[in-house]
Amino acid sequence: MDFRLSDEQIEWRDLCHRFAVEVMRPVAADYDRSQEVPWPVIGEARKWKLSGLDWIQKMATDNDGLDGIIYQEELNWGCAGLALAIGASSLAVAGIASSGTPDQIAKWIPECMGIGDDIKLGAYAVTEAGAGSDVASLRTTAKRDGDEWVLNGTKVFISNGGIADVTVVVATVDPKLGHRGQASFVVPKDAPGISQGKKEDKLGIRASQTAEVVLEDCRIPLDNLLGGLDKLEKKLERARSGESTGRQSGALATFEMTRPLVGAGALGIARAAYEWTMEHLEDKSEGGTPVLELQRYQQVLADVATEIESARLLVWRAAWMGRAGLPMTGGQGSMSKLKAGDVAMWATTTLMDLVGDYSQTTECPLEKWFRDAKIFQIFEGTAQVQRLVISRMQREEIQGRLKAAAEAVQQPVAA
Repeated sequence: MDFRLSDEQIEWRDLCHRFAVEVMRPVAADYDRSQEVPWPVIGEARKWKLSGLDWIQKMATDNDGLDGIIYQEELNWGCAGLALAIGASSLAVAGIASSGTPDQIAKWIPECMGIGDDIKLGAYAVTEAGAGSDVASLRTTAKRDGDEWVLNGTKVFISNGGIADVTVVVATVDPKLGHRGQASFVVPKDAPGISQGKKEDKLGIRASQTAEVVLEDCRIPLDNLLGGLDKLEKKLERARSGESTGRQSGALATFEMTRPLVGAGALGIARAAYEWTMEHLEDKSEGGTPVLELQRYQQVLADVATEIESARLLVWRAAWMGRAGLPMTGGQGSMSKLKAGDVAMWATTTLMDLVGDYSQTTECPLEKWFRDAKIFQIFEGTAQVQRLVISRMQREEIQGRLKAAAEAVQQPVAA
């Protein structure tokens, strides 16, 4: 077990951090106020090879699973909203990669990212009003009409919603089957019947566009069904016969791949708040004593540092397990996202209390980090849902372990 980063990983971390310092931090407050799509920053990320197909290829060939984690922590250290604007297309890419055929992957992933200087965006549309973490309750429907699929429904809180060149939509083909009756569809921006609904005015991550995606008799070719028609028909037949596949829905499988990445983003915010607070307090004094020498300050800062480090270890473990193909039967992916999100929210709140009145003003960066941190307890599975997932998976894992141990005791000892 070796926790040291390689020379290549250190070089990658330094590149990502330099981009956060030189490109993101100087404009983060402006985009937070204006809520405009940060096209210049997205373009710079492409020039730095921190976005686009080259970046996707680097993530896909990362043997340890840490390059994406390092990237998310450093860019979210720069600005969570800008980081999401740069990287939101990767969720659509993950959806296509997890469900699509080789031909669909080759066709549609470039359409989510663009090639060279041609910047394109992707969106992954799952959430609906009343059906966020509960994907089995989705009401958006997909019905076949000759050589086309017709989609109807409204998706809410969609990153890149309304501005994406490609939107991957999870819709219900057979409502009676719950999540087993769902499929994913690729909807180009010029498809008839797709439009942007309400653009959200958010508490945090305001540099990233979040909007409704409205589908009104939206027509797409049959070939835009990810995985193909034969695969869907076999899946529906198994579900109707009651046969268990033991597999998650496509949407949940996609989120499972990205939860450690979300956790890494939360770490970036927590670390930014911690480092700024240390620097801010460096020259402060109480009664002539530097505050960083006072035990009450040391106690708080030590707790924050320890929580950040412990969350990072959970995130790194889950990322490594995912890359190594090890099943997260104990809920390790959910643990990483839950812990890091809670740490980010707790750390920013605790550090604001430590800094005092100044921290509530918009001049203080802690105020923005506090607002940005909250989303990490909400999106891609709320903290409450993560706890339910962990509890269920832990119970199943422990019961399986006890059963295996009992069976081993009953086996005769070899002579």
